[in-house]
Amino acid sequence: MSQAPADSKTENHNPLWSSLVRNLSPYVPGQQTSDPEVIKLNTNESPFGPSPEVAKAISAVLTQEGAALRLYPEPESLKLRGAIATHHGLNEDQVFVGNGSDEVLAHIFAAFFKKDRPLFYPDITYSFYPVYAQLFGINARQIPLNAEFEIDPDAYRAPCDGIILANPNAPTGKLLPLDAIRKILSEHPHATVVIDEAYIDFGGVSAVELLPEFENLVITRTLSKSRALAGLRVGYALAAPSMIEALTRVKNSFNSYPLDRLAQAGAIASFEDEAYFAKRCQQVAGLRDALIVDLERLGFNVLPSAANFVMASHPAGAATLYEQLEQRKILVRHFNKPRLKDFLRITVGTEQNHKSLIEALEQILSELNQQA
Repeated sequence: MSQAPADSKTENHNPLWSSLVRNLSPYVPGQQTSDPEVIKLNTNESPFGPSPEVAKAISAVLTQEGAALRLYPEPESLKLRGAIATHHGLNEDQVFVGNGSDEVLAHIFAAFFKKDRPLFYPDITYSFYPVYAQLFGINARQIPLNAEFEIDPDAYRAPCDGIILANPNAPTGKLLPLDAIRKILSEHPHATVVIDEAYIDFGGVSAVELLPEFENLVITRTLSKSRALAGLRVGYALAAPSMIEALTRVKNSFNSYPLDRLAQAGAIASFEDEAYFAKRCQQVAGLRDALIVDLERLGFNVLPSAANFVMASHPAGAATLYEQLEQRKILVRHFNKPRLKDFLRITVGTEQNHKSLIEALEQILSELNQQA
């Protein structure tokens, strides 16, 4: 049913591999499946499709400009950057785009974090951060979340050259208030502070309003979640023009044409349909809140979430529930790691997805109670 994650530590290394490759522990994504009967609540994809205007824009490129596919796309994505700048009330030179926010983050690590003092990030956060730190040889230090799984700004006061925080955090879904971000930026004027806002559209205030105050602030965003365009791979960064210039230098030393013509056209169309975007974000937030109520009714402890997923624990045990749900063709995420092993991360789905999930959990918990 599912695709097993690649083994990051094969026993027999190819002697042609570099020492860097031999020692890498690559990022492991959530399970993927081609089974149409599977309810997929494990990778934080949108339960809804993108704006209908996206398909129209892509179709127009294929039908009206099909011959143009033989040519390279516009390398700086100027029109898309303009659309993003307009959306955020910024200038075009404050926007950088890339092939998904993961690529944008990779360029950020290379551009700003390869310095003498360490990079700080939480011990529970997006698991690509330690992967990039290892890949680029960056001195990194993990700062523990507090007992409530929250980021504590006071824990980040030590000297450093960089801080990266997902807000809302992943996989907890917890939101860091804007005042806390301002405090961190103020205390580290000579360090690059990156706020990864992959999920901010589902609840919370963006740090964009802090950009005029802090030249050391970089914000990353993705179109994969709130704009339902995970399949197009479009991400971007917002920052002062000098910071954008640094990212552009890295990009043009790696891949001068990161976004193809179809991705640019579809992304532009998404930003031009703000009404659809706002409506879907509101719907997802409502579905999330309803899901939390249903899970708590079944005895789950659910962390407060401002994202399109929830983290929930139950006395029955996360590993057991994960396996039982998988047997019923419902995929959720279980991180078998310290402090997370008791939790399941559940993506917000459609009403029908939730109905199926809750019915399955009711059945599983009933069977477990009978066996006790």
